[in-house]
Amino acid sequence: MTLSRAFKDPLWLFLLFGGLLFGIAATQEDQRVIRVTEGDVQRIVEQWQQQMRRDPTPAERASLINRFIRDEAYYQEALALNLDAGDTIVKRRLIQKLSFLTEDLAGTTSPDEATLRAFHAKHQDKYRTPEQFSFSHIYFSADRPVESPEQRAEVLAAKAVEDPTLDGDPFMLQRKYARRSTREIGDLFGRAFAKNLANLSVQEGWQGPLRSAFGWHAVQLINREQATPLGFEQVRDKVVIDWKQQQRKKANDAYLENLLATYSIQLPAGVQRTDQP
Repeated sequence: MTLSRAFKDPLWLFLLFGGLLFGIAATQEDQRVIRVTEGDVQRIVEQWQQQMRRDPTPAERASLINRFIRDEAYYQEALALNLDAGDTIVKRRLIQKLSFLTEDLAGTTSPDEATLRAFHAKHQDKYRTPEQFSFSHIYFSADRPVESPEQRAEVLAAKAVEDPTLDGDPFMLQRKYARRSTREIGDLFGRAFAKNLANLSVQEGWQGPLRSAFGWHAVQLINREQATPLGFEQVRDKVVIDWKQQQRKKANDAYLENLLATYSIQLPAGVQRTDQP
């Protein structure tokens, strides 16, 4: 058999690949150990319990351990073949795990009351009720059949601003909304509609027309409630979470800065990087 024909023979390629695997394995005898610890078994069983809501039977437990051994064998062989090199997903996952490790170490600290109150006072813009709006609207579908320019939804919505008795199109949601935040309105009608609504003034008359994800609307802004600060006791639990998150970020940034200091960064000519990690 010629070499070119051999490379076209699936059986020959299978044997060649198997031989390569065996050769790599033979040169790495010190790595040919799959050690299953008590911690591994406990974690395997706990994952099963979380998914199945019960304890595994002895047969299921043995099967789970066998699957762990199988996966570990595949994993070791993949590393031996350097299959992780150049894999963006694997690289990103390893970076993520290291980042989580440094953040978790920072998150073990418990802040005292004075620290939390100082954090709350410094970041009061984060702890306040959102501005809320109450409004009515008359809806005109952008998909309505049009026989003339005057029948376009935008034109009719503009007319409804002057004459709110004009009937609009059926609307799947509500005609009136009370005390809704900009975020809630944006989730319902789209961000552009919510932003334009927030720029309207409170008055008895109708305004617009405003475009939404559905079509056009004549709008009456009935009331606007300004954002109000929340006291420390009202948001204490959130302050604790936010403080710990900040500490994790600080720890991760410090770790990265120290880590980069141990490397010599070499870049192509003309390529620059920022001083920040």
